[in-house]
Amino acid sequence: MDLSGTTALITGAAHRVGRGIAVALAAAGCDVVLHYHSSAGAAEETADEIRALGRRVTLAGADLSDPAGPPALFEAAGGAGPVRVLVNSAAVFPEDTLADVTPDGLRRTLETNLAAPVFLTQAFAGALPKDAAGAVVNVTDWRTARPYPDHFSYTVAKGALDTFTVAAAEALAPRIRVNAVALGAILPPPGKPSSYLKTLAKEIPLRRVGDPGLVGDAVVSLVRNDFITGETLRLDGGAHLR
Repeated sequence: MDLSGTTALITGAAHRVGRGIAVALAAAGCDVVLHYHSSAGAAEETADEIRALGRRVTLAGADLSDPAGPPALFEAAGGAGPVRVLVNSAAVFPEDTLADVTPDGLRRTLETNLAAPVFLTQAFAGALPKDAAGAVVNVTDWRTARPYPDHFSYTVAKGALDTFTVAAAEALAPRIRVNAVALGAILPPPGKPSSYLKTLAKEIPLRRVGDPGLVGDAVVSLVRNDFITGETLRLDGGAHLR
């Protein structure tokens, strides 16, 4: 796919991994619809970085844990031109276990981490011009294959997102490709110090951690390559080998 002048919508793009993806797509030639929830200040800073690359940026705030959020977000994105690239990056990472997860906690996690990507993809497919090709990239986690003991609802939601990636790739072919990136140690979880990753790095075959720029590069590669769909690319430094 030629990305020059293409409009890309990235959720959770104000900071962290979403920001890295948004900047990488802008550097590749995309105009950006930058979604954020509560991080308006960070969203403005990321928008300035994208503008400095010579690309247009549209800010769109929405709460994706609210069922009304995904359709409202896509409606807000409509003014930026036809969206041909969708990246589902927004996520929540609550601490819970099977023993203590609550119905409300599970619902909130599933709304943001699973339902929002599903219904944004649905809206994306419905709005894409009939003569245009599109690409969706979901951001998931390699630990769905080796679940976190203390992030139960997150792991369940991301595992379902893995399945959705394959199901959507089949349902939307040949016009829309759907792939995913499964992340390993990229950034410390919110509230954790940078030293947290140094400890993790010792357990990774490549003996180092990644960064949001590498995630952005991987997303750009999946979007550009129009002969890949239904695939999940692991960005974990080889952690899945152990």
